[in-house]
Amino acid sequence: MTKNFLYTVLLSLVNLLFPVLSFPYASHMLGPEGIGSVQMAVSLGQYFALFAALGIPIYGITEIARHRDDPEQLARSFSELSLIFFGASLLLTIVYLTIISTIPFFQDHFQLFLLAGSLVLLSFSYTDWFFSGLEAFKSITLRSVIIKVVALLLLLVLVKTKADRIEYLFVIVFSILGNQLLSLAMCFRRTRFTLKGIQLRRHFQPLFYLFSTTLAASIYTMLDTVLLGFLSDDQSVGLYAAAVKLVKLTIPIVTAMGVILIPLITRHFHQKNQVELHGLLDQSFRFLMFFSIPVCTGLTLLAPECIFLFSGHEFAEAVPVMRIVAWLPLLIGLGHFYCFQILLPAGKTQKIFYAVLAGAITCLLLNWLLVPSFKSVGAAIANIATEAVVTLLYIYFMRQFFTAESPWKYGLHALIGSFTFIPIILLLRSWQLPVPVLVPLATICCALTFFAVQWWLFKNYFLLDFVQPLKDWLLRKKNMLPDEY
Repeated sequence: MTKNFLYTVLLSLVNLLFPVLSFPYASHMLGPEGIGSVQMAVSLGQYFALFAALGIPIYGITEIARHRDDPEQLARSFSELSLIFFGASLLLTIVYLTIISTIPFFQDHFQLFLLAGSLVLLSFSYTDWFFSGLEAFKSITLRSVIIKVVALLLLLVLVKTKADRIEYLFVIVFSILGNQLLSLAMCFRRTRFTLKGIQLRRHFQPLFYLFSTTLAASIYTMLDTVLLGFLSDDQSVGLYAAAVKLVKLTIPIVTAMGVILIPLITRHFHQKNQVELHGLLDQSFRFLMFFSIPVCTGLTLLAPECIFLFSGHEFAEAVPVMRIVAWLPLLIGLGHFYCFQILLPAGKTQKIFYAVLAGAITCLLLNWLLVPSFKSVGAAIANIATEAVVTLLYIYFMRQFFTAESPWKYGLHALIGSFTFIPIILLLRSWQLPVPVLVPLATICCALTFFAVQWWLFKNYFLLDFVQPLKDWLLRKKNMLPDEY
């Protein structure tokens, strides 16, 4: 598990660094309106691609994990899900092209929306679910690193003026589809495609519930930007995108532990290994509290500097938006914990759907009420309120059948440790340091102080759970001993 965790953290860092390096450059080149128009096209394309997925990225992990030791059944499951995915991609592409061709709203930036349609057409090439089910996180990480580096180089070469919106969108599309197509090609090194004995219908019922859940969830996870575009303007979309994109960079790190534990937790649920199951859930929850709360606090306090550093002074109005959505990592992390590590492995897909449906209704209602008057700030309030509703419902449904001893005291300890960030940041601001110096210096100082408080004041030796396995793994490598997996 140690290696998988390290690869997942590395992948999270790569996914963090790519926007950190690319988005500031693109923001300065294109400005709020340029970023807003491109983000609108990307969001719509990804929204339809999400439809085409039919819940396979979630369902596929558990399906592959169950058959990983049976090559014939593994090939059959992979082929069945790939065929369903391919058919849905073609169907949704036709719907997408019809919509952008007939609705006047899309005509001003038709080329952008047309290029974004490739995300729908080739959405079937997404196969991370296959590698996650096999717990092959090394493969996922390495190809992602390669594609991200190439995409970054393309950005610097192609995007040089405010008129280069198509070029910027091409870079985004390449960073997504390049990774997916390479992933699809690598699948055939581990399995094969077959039509022998396939049974597509056996997947329809579980996929129906997951697709319904995905559809409802997409309203508040992806359609928020599209709703803002319809109810407001490109500049508001650009401001909102700058804040949300920056905050959501941290979410893969917060959920890293949960991602690698899903296949293992699923097996323990089916085998009813309660001791091992509770141990894994306890470790995952403590990890979430330990990292999410200081991240949220730091994003709130450093919002002005982060916006100016990564997007420029033109995005100054995005500061209040960022301060509102800064607590998304905690809420989304908790939602990920209760949904994907408890409800889904336990087979409670209907309960997940009910919670997500309530979130979709909340999102639509609050956006309709708030966005016309408050624009990007209203969208931010709707976003944070929606995630809170969904997470609370996850907890409510979980308590109906499962008793999880969530160590909330670690959340309180993390919050107390995060209060030390306030004097540190105020002191550094009083020195009037340049923003490119202040942000990394504040991050380092706050992190060191937080770890010291957890270690010395609360005697929280949680990090040893990760440091010791890492030391053991490095020692095995040094001595050329075989890994224990």
